[in-house]
Amino acid sequence: MRVLHTSDWHLGQSFYGKSRFEEHQAFLKWLLEQVREQAIDAVIIAGDIFDTGTPPSYARALYNQFVVQMQQLSCPVFILGGNHDSVAMLAESQSLLSCLNTYVVPCGCEPQDATFIIHDKSGAPGLVLAAVPYLRPRDIMRSEAGQSGLDKQQQLGLAIADYYQHHYDYALAKAQQLGALAPLPVVMTGHLTTVGASSSESVREIYIGSLDAFNAKAFPPASYVALGHIHRGQLVAGSEHIRYSGSPIPLSFDELGRGKQVLIAHFDGQSLERVVSVAVPLFQKLAVIKGQLAEVEVELNKLVAMDESVWVSVVLSSDELISDLQQRLQAQVTDSKVQVLQIKRQRSVRQLTALDTQETLSELSIDEVFQRRLANEPYSDNEQARLTTLFTQVAVAAMETPLA
Repeated sequence: MRVLHTSDWHLGQSFYGKSRFEEHQAFLKWLLEQVREQAIDAVIIAGDIFDTGTPPSYARALYNQFVVQMQQLSCPVFILGGNHDSVAMLAESQSLLSCLNTYVVPCGCEPQDATFIIHDKSGAPGLVLAAVPYLRPRDIMRSEAGQSGLDKQQQLGLAIADYYQHHYDYALAKAQQLGALAPLPVVMTGHLTTVGASSSESVREIYIGSLDAFNAKAFPPASYVALGHIHRGQLVAGSEHIRYSGSPIPLSFDELGRGKQVLIAHFDGQSLERVVSVAVPLFQKLAVIKGQLAEVEVELNKLVAMDESVWVSVVLSSDELISDLQQRLQAQVTDSKVQVLQIKRQRSVRQLTALDTQETLSELSIDEVFQRRLANEPYSDNEQARLTTLFTQVAVAAMETPLA
């Protein structure tokens, strides 16, 4: 059995005003070729298939086209809701897509609604999938009056662990029932942050309520755990069988330098045999140029001479105030395929786009806006900690509420 694990597509993402349509279209074409050539038995997309809860129409079209093309390959697809995805939007086509060999789990639910049997090429049961999506606090716990932030954090961690164990027990019972000589492998999924995972700028800093990270030791002993949410592919706690696939395209400039991948988990009978990383091609060239202005201009000239489409982030190491910086850099790449999308000062937290010399709210995360405002108030450390906890809870609730 071969299961392809991917996540964090973020269809519909706007990258400093640039559409990722062509990159995603190229990736999906490449992915379909891998499914065909590698004789994949199932594809798991572990959350954040869309970038927002209200994706543009072209993103939905890519999604629907992929489902149809996968159905033609007779390869089932399992889609888990992520924190960027709208539960309502994923759920609206859930029944229809199941008729096309695509199974969607938009939110936390009972195990009988999220446990699937994946068959091998001969039609025999090959493994059992316990599909766990992004778990919103309201799906798995109830707040109690008088609880502190720490109490809620601990309660949420226990609730997530209990959810995983409950779903694993149900899947294991199925695996034992279907296995002729020994239980079939059990594969689990997740969309969350685990202790020690290395994230990037494009990963939203609010994960599961106010829980910073989930301890990987709390995962049940599944044969393989396919995770999403962290955009850098990596092992979890040094475990070969617990992995983030990472996003298939760079979602921020700081994700450059690490190759993108999909993972193929190979199962031999009742156990995981190996996990193979398949490198995803880079469909849009990105570059980060660092240095003094003169050094930046030299590197920009080299990119222009290459006559290739390149999106550039400039990190200026000088604190010298250059009033016409944007104009100078834009003039340098005019009539070329090079586009400067971002300019940053290395020593400063402020971040400038190539379109504006002033910092704007759109350039800051909600956490940065709140922390800067909080820093100007005469609160004690305890008061600041309490306000931060309350803000986090309100922000998570706001992001999880679908737009009307």
